[in-house]
Amino acid sequence: MLADREFEGALAELEARLAERPEFYRGTMATAVVAFEPTSAQLDALRALLKTHGIGLAGIELGVSGGGEELARRRAQRPSADLKLSESARSLVADFAGARADIAHRRRSGLTSVRRSAVPQAPAPAHAESAPSAALHVAAQPPGTLFHVGTLRGGQALHHVGNIVVVGDVNPGTELVATGDVLVFGRLLGVAHAGAQGDDQARVYALHLQATQLRIATSIAVDEETRRASAEPEVAFVRDGRIVIAPFSKVGEVRAE
Repeated sequence: MLADREFEGALAELEARLAERPEFYRGTMATAVVAFEPTSAQLDALRALLKTHGIGLAGIELGVSGGGEELARRRAQRPSADLKLSESARSLVADFAGARADIAHRRRSGLTSVRRSAVPQAPAPAHAESAPSAALHVAAQPPGTLFHVGTLRGGQALHHVGNIVVVGDVNPGTELVATGDVLVFGRLLGVAHAGAQGDDQARVYALHLQATQLRIATSIAVDEETRRASAEPEVAFVRDGRIVIAPFSKVGEVRAE
């Protein structure tokens, strides 16, 4: 169908459409419908394009009699939609004819119809076609670390899925609850619960560990068991079902006993 447009533009659009499905029309015959009498050169170009895709040219048919006036009359009889576009919307109207011409040009040049970035693809295994597709699932996010800078006073609490790090003092009446480790760069005088979801490998670290209550997983140490002074950072951990507090520099030796 070459009517209602310039021959060169219509031919480029036809070439692009045929290039999208190069084998679909092979072995068929086509009748060109035009609104003008084509020249010999135009017929040769059309016939050559169709032949490239295995299509024979059966004939030429004038689709509009009476020239441009008849074409204009028929267009005027078509129902028109009341369409109003803003200036920004007009700038987004797609240029389909231009896109098809670009696709046809790229096909003639031996390029892919759509530009693609050069991303190396891993070779598919020989049994890829018969192998079932892997089930999709949501990957679980690893627990993160909550950082708090500043002193925590009585009545304040920090609860977190993951580790808790406090840069400052944790005063009596404060509660720290973490599913991972608890680290205090200061005095730990409140309540600290590490491994709150049952991880007995979790630890509690502090520069001055004098907690009123320590919990690691299901183990608990309170008051006189935890209220002590040390000249160096300490760590609390579980050994043989009990919470042990040791200087940080001696942790390896204590756990090996």
